Amino acid sequence: MTAIAIDPIERRPLGRTNLTISRLGVGGGSSFGRAGDAGAQLLNTCWDAGLRHFDTAPLYGRGESERRYGQTLRDRPRNEFVLSTKVGRNAPDSYDYSESGVRRSLEGSLDRLRLGRIDLVSIHDLDRDKHGDQFDARYEQALTGAYPALQALRSSGAIGAVGVGLSSPDVALRIARNCELDYIMLAGAYTLLEHAALDELLPWCQENKVSVLLAAPFNTGILATGAVDGARYYYRPAPQSIIDRTRRLEAVCGRHGVPLAAAALQFPLLHPAVTSVVVGHEKPDEAMRNLALLRHPVPSTLWVEMKEEGLIPELASTAGG
Repeated sequence: MTAIAIDPIERRPLGRTNLTISRLGVGGGSSFGRAGDAGAQLLNTCWDAGLRHFDTAPLYGRGESERRYGQTLRDRPRNEFVLSTKVGRNAPDSYDYSESGVRRSLEGSLDRLRLGRIDLVSIHDLDRDKHGDQFDARYEQALTGAYPALQALRSSGAIGAVGVGLSSPDVALRIARNCELDYIMLAGAYTLLEHAALDELLPWCQENKVSVLLAAPFNTGILATGAVDGARYYYRPAPQSIIDRTRRLEAVCGRHGVPLAAAALQFPLLHPAVTSVVVGHEKPDEAMRNLALLRHPVPSTLWVEMKEEGLIPELASTAGG
């Protein structure tokens, strides 16, 4: 029997760029927002542990996440870490994927961050469910406005990499086939509970050297907490079908002496297309716990049993990427 553990501070190449990022990325979304004034301590804990990929966005706390990142990271050696932010959505109901909108957004981000440069920039939340009947128009605006603007900034060296940040594998693949992306930040779409990205997106990314950064590996809660009362799934109470599947996953993990959260964090990283998992933390001890969970050895027999139980696809990569 073999067992695999993952080194969370190991740095892997990002697509075809010269950038490298740690296997565990630090997310600046809702969890970080709840950290409040403890956010600086949290970021310092992550830094001291060796993590070097920090992700934020104007949407997160209406710019507060970027401000706090900048305040904490500005005294760190700039060439030692990779910073990513996003464009196209600056507020919950405010979208602008135009060229001018992208440039204004980045100017605002740089002003809040006060770090001089941003390494990774994602076109944010170009998902059908967020745009409804305006999706086609906004998709076209992103491809003719946002992407060319970011491509020009990448060509000039002003930014290091261009990607998209969204939750829909089909939209991500459509964009990737039409634009020269360096990475895709995929929220919650390749986890122990969600496998849609496995069919087309992940093989395409592997073949074309586009890195996948898997955000929300716990599906916003239940894969970290287990099927407890009030468990959350995509920011809502988990439906019964998800609770039932999670209990089956917990049972398999229990038989192999592995915390469910360890299996949840490691599973996406076993696919060779997935470079990093990006996780938000509210407290320093949560960050330390996730570092330990990634280092927890997971026996190959656990993945075999999950496949036999029909909990993960037969084609899922489980030998390590």
